[in-house]
Amino acid sequence: MNFPPPSMSPPMFPTFHDAYLAVLQQVLTRPQYQTSSRGNQSLECLNVSFALADPRQRTPNLAARRTNIIFNHAEALWYLAGRDDAAMIGYYAPRLHALAADGHRLTGTAYGPRLFGPQGNSQWDHAVELLTKEPDSKRATMMIMRADEFANPANPDVACTLALQFLIRDGCLHTVCFMRGNDAVLGLLCDVFSFTFLAEFTALQLGIQLGTYTHHVASMHANEPDLPRVRAILAETSPSPPAAVMPADTTWHTVRQVLDWEEGLRINQRRLYPNQIPLLPFDPYWRRVVALLETYRQIIHQPQQPIEADILAVLDPHHRQLIAHRWPEHIPLEER
Repeated sequence: MNFPPPSMSPPMFPTFHDAYLAVLQQVLTRPQYQTSSRGNQSLECLNVSFALADPRQRTPNLAARRTNIIFNHAEALWYLAGRDDAAMIGYYAPRLHALAADGHRLTGTAYGPRLFGPQGNSQWDHAVELLTKEPDSKRATMMIMRADEFANPANPDVACTLALQFLIRDGCLHTVCFMRGNDAVLGLLCDVFSFTFLAEFTALQLGIQLGTYTHHVASMHANEPDLPRVRAILAETSPSPPAAVMPADTTWHTVRQVLDWEEGLRINQRRLYPNQIPLLPFDPYWRRVVALLETYRQIIHQPQQPIEADILAVLDPHHRQLIAHRWPEHIPLEER
């Protein structure tokens, strides 16, 4: 039986584009506090929550945000791989190298080992097994932040995410995220992308429909140096384009194949040629993901040359637009 949503449910948005703008508007115009933490002056709102009706609509269409859509996919793949090395994720976001206390591995930021490792005996494996046996369970919760992380005040890398929870209701997988804090400008977009991506993948492995995604944050904040960007983002009026749907035949084997391509492209031992793309042994959705990674290989390893037009043409049109916003100098003149 379907019941009307309770009046105290978080506001439901059709896309993350809409939710993102609403959160930025709230933090900018109705902050509750002005805080100073670890040298950052911030505007802050406590206990901010929202829900997404369609978690696939995970990427805002905002030129001023300069979304790094390649990093977003790489981070989700890094989690799925169960990795914690700075070598992989630091290639896509060099600033993350500074968070590795030993110079090699990330602790708090690396959610992959906590969610997906060890393979076959991970929190994710247990959650999926539980929901397969008991679909109405409320126990499919995966803990991320550890109690000892903040014991050392000098620790540069403490997890922002507390837990993820899966709930099956009316044949759909609903996902809930609990966070101790979120940077409304930077981290929020990346976290929602990754967690909704993982939710979509999980729904496919369970063989059920994707439900809603809900995001709860204790401290939603924006650092003062980022406020001009917030104002620029809020001044835009671009609509959010439709999102691609992860193919139903996506499995762990698919992910491993994509990760194999990711590594080869990252270390510049492989190159994806346009005539190879139709031959990749998976759905066009994942071929476009590999083409995104090839795009970044060209940006990093061929910095004096524009991205090949034939590679750009393969990409999702929205992703192609986001790349043009972030790396305009790498777009062929005829494509600008």
